[in-house]
Amino acid sequence: MARKEEYAYILDILTPEQVMLREANVLRRGFPRNEIYVQAIGEQYFTLLELTVKPGVEVQPLERVYIGPGTRDKIDKIVRRLRYDELTEEAKNNLLKILPEIVKKQEKRFVEFFNKAGPITLKLHSLELLKGIGKKTLWLILEERKKRPFESFEDIKKRVGIDPEKLIVDRILRELQGGEKYYLFVGGPYTAVLSSQ
Repeated sequence: MARKEEYAYILDILTPEQVMLREANVLRRGFPRNEIYVQAIGEQYFTLLELTVKPGVEVQPLERVYIGPGTRDKIDKIVRRLRYDELTEEAKNNLLKILPEIVKKQEKRFVEFFNKAGPITLKLHSLELLKGIGKKTLWLILEERKKRPFESFEDIKKRVGIDPEKLIVDRILRELQGGEKYYLFVGGPYTAVLSSQ
């Protein structure tokens, strides 16, 4: 089942020249050249997208826009999914700015990940996919969450001594760049299962 985004953040607004150059490079046809194209990232599944803006509407980089079903106020079409290497340099820079904000706004979701994440294999726990969490830190997290569930990023910091926001942002970025064996937060070939351990 395809995961559909409802909201996205604008990463870059493409110039007509960028669109025409891309169209020439991939020999695509049938796209009106007067449309405004943007690159964006979905809020829930971190899907990288190319969108078109409704005629006469203005959007700004880092703006949150509705892209779900029904009437959209600013976005006309979802053109396609993008790979990380298709993003413009401006989009990549804005991605680094917006990811920490998205993670902070969804703190409850990511704290729940720390509370419920389970093993992927007999030798690998999904928490170990966060850069900086080795066996020692893993056992500390598991012991602490047995005593009582984590309540916030600050609670995790105090009890475990790691910066969960930074680790999650780093992991999302690495998953967006591709080539990971396992995917925790970005739609990919594998999404780690949460357990009640």
